[in-house]
Amino acid sequence: MDPIIIPTQPIAGQRPGTSGLRKKVKVFEQPGYLENFVQAVFDTQPELSGGTLVVGGDGRYYNKTAIQTILRMAAANGVAHVLVGCDGILSTPAASCVIRKHRTQGGLILSASHNPGGPDADFGIKFNVGAGGPAPESVTNAIYERTRTIDRYRTLDAPDVDLQQLGRQRLDEMEIEVIDPVADYAELMETLFDFNAIHQLFNSGLFRMRFDAMHAVTGPYAVEILERRLGAEPGTVLNGEPLEDFGGGHPDPNLAHTQVLVAMTEGADALDFAAASDGDGDRNMILGKAFFVTPSDSLAVLAANAHHTPGYRNGIVGIARSMPTSQAADRVAEELGIDCYETPTGWKFFGNLLDAGRITLCGEESFGTGSDHVREKDGLWAVLFWLNLLAVRQQSVAEIVRDHWRRFGRNYYTRHDYEGVDAKAAEGLMEHLRERLPGLVGKPLGGLTVAYADDFAYQDPIDGSRAERQGIRIGLADGARIIFRLSGTGTEGATLRVYLERFEADPARQGHDTQEVMAQLISIARDIAQIESRTGRREPDVIT
Repeated sequence: MDPIIIPTQPIAGQRPGTSGLRKKVKVFEQPGYLENFVQAVFDTQPELSGGTLVVGGDGRYYNKTAIQTILRMAAANGVAHVLVGCDGILSTPAASCVIRKHRTQGGLILSASHNPGGPDADFGIKFNVGAGGPAPESVTNAIYERTRTIDRYRTLDAPDVDLQQLGRQRLDEMEIEVIDPVADYAELMETLFDFNAIHQLFNSGLFRMRFDAMHAVTGPYAVEILERRLGAEPGTVLNGEPLEDFGGGHPDPNLAHTQVLVAMTEGADALDFAAASDGDGDRNMILGKAFFVTPSDSLAVLAANAHHTPGYRNGIVGIARSMPTSQAADRVAEELGIDCYETPTGWKFFGNLLDAGRITLCGEESFGTGSDHVREKDGLWAVLFWLNLLAVRQQSVAEIVRDHWRRFGRNYYTRHDYEGVDAKAAEGLMEHLRERLPGLVGKPLGGLTVAYADDFAYQDPIDGSRAERQGIRIGLADGARIIFRLSGTGTEGATLRVYLERFEADPARQGHDTQEVMAQLISIARDIAQIESRTGRREPDVIT
């Protein structure tokens, strides 16, 4: 079957962001839009010709259509073998697992992560390299530059491939293997955690939990692992069927979008443990009985307790966190005598550190935690890690975290999100702050003295690359921090994120309400950034 050469022309705006190319579904449905980007991947990644490619996604609307397009183009571009999840399903961490286990030349993951799904909502695509992680900037820049000059793409005139039956089939000269999307991932989890101890916890009759899959990709994974392999009671997994529109919900595991689950952890009949994951399975939220664990604290607690798990009982070599994430993990690293790296936001920045063996655990405040087992953040992995700790330590979530605070101190932490802000206004706000930075050091802000003020830049210790303008930091003399950053994960307008942190060493002062403790910093942040006057927003849309 001869490839068909389709003439095309560049389409503006195909630069991948921190998590690939994300746009509205209707943008991807434009003739040539998806095809141009996919062809740019094949044109710039010659190792895919004659190699193996992993393909799958989070099951959102347009996922199946996009996979069929990719398969025809892969065959036309000389890919020898494709591993694709049954029915097109493959969580982002599972895709990384498959890429690494089968030593493939990369993967195309179809997801817009925690963004809503449906015909009028969001879609996304990203290329992961052979190490299993998101493509570094050198690769995404090459892909983008190719989209600016592309004049043709290659495809086949062939019927759709049956993705519902496991097994091998051919599309012209290319072999397609439809795989169980859960099997390789579940096998890996069994090597990392004490499944016997967790099974005993579930069968003790003294422990109750729920996992909200949010009608997203982790439903099949959680049912197989939690209910079938670990013995959690049927119904432990809520909203376990992946739906193209996520059941009309917003698959973002935070306090604002999981209110039903949160309510289950409160009151006389409260659950002992609850958790949720997002659209593509790479984020997590951890809850105890009337207790929310911030992602920053979660990373620090897991690092301090890693020796309780089979996969990490020999210790960890280092930790990395994104710059806006609280400094709680730094204190653990200091006590363990290991390095702690501060990187820009974006999982790709952890990849070099992981591949070089510099770190074992890493995490971001945006509900992402992971380790060297894959090259993506991993929601269900974090849940299993917590279950392992609960089973071994025989304490509640709150007891484990409060013990951690007494030992290391508490980093009070919160994030205020202003969503869908006019992009021009948001950029103006950031430029206003950049202009003020040189004159802030040593000056008082709301009664506190500024110790440092900068626009964060990162020099990669492995490849020497430099990333600049990664977020504005204002550090105060008492150790508190205020950080401003524009998020790159949305598809409309801009999201202004304001991060606030304050350390408290005294156990007697560690039990206060976070927003009350942060009131002074919140006021300082709003005033110095002129948030209301520049964005028109009096209050944030989401507080976590």
